[in-house]
Amino acid sequence: MPIRTNRGRTAVYRRLWGWPLRSPTHFVISLVIVVAAATGIGLLLPDPPPEREVPQAQTTTQRQPSGTASGPTTSAAPRITTNPLAAPVPAAPAAEALTVAEAWAKAFVTHPDGISDQQWLSGLRPHSTEEQMAVLGTVDPGNVAPSAVTGKATAANATTSSVEVTVPTDKGSIKLYVIRVPDQGWRVSYYTPVE
Repeated sequence: MPIRTNRGRTAVYRRLWGWPLRSPTHFVISLVIVVAAATGIGLLLPDPPPEREVPQAQTTTQRQPSGTASGPTTSAAPRITTNPLAAPVPAAPAAEALTVAEAWAKAFVTHPDGISDQQWLSGLRPHSTEEQMAVLGTVDPGNVAPSAVTGKATAANATTSSVEVTVPTDKGSIKLYVIRVPDQGWRVSYYTPVE
């Protein structure tokens, strides 16, 4: 059996581990130190990343018919039907969307010398979404290269709620994205010059 001495490394370790058990006061102090250390470590650790929201599918609840009149009546458990969000349905381009695209393009290229930004924007407002108007508010009409529409608008991709339209101008074509806005009709939501 080894002889225990008060010297050396093991003696120091024995005193450290044995200190909390010497008295109830030592035990309470040790417990407070451990809790404070754990709290401090918890505060220093980074927060976990937030969980991403998954779009909820639309659900409907339908009850199945109960038992027949001649037999005992049983109540059936509800049946849940999940309807995923529908993809846009391809459709023929709406004539109103093409009309709005042509009117927007004519207002866009109309910027004679001396026209103010507000006058130019007021011509585009009836045919643009609010988001598009915010973008157009940053455009200087003097920097718009085209000055005339040179042909009819043609549709490329169309669904029941959006149409991609190309309008030819004297400085190349402009591609417009026209969408159906509830209670407002068709509006241009985005434009870009065609390379």
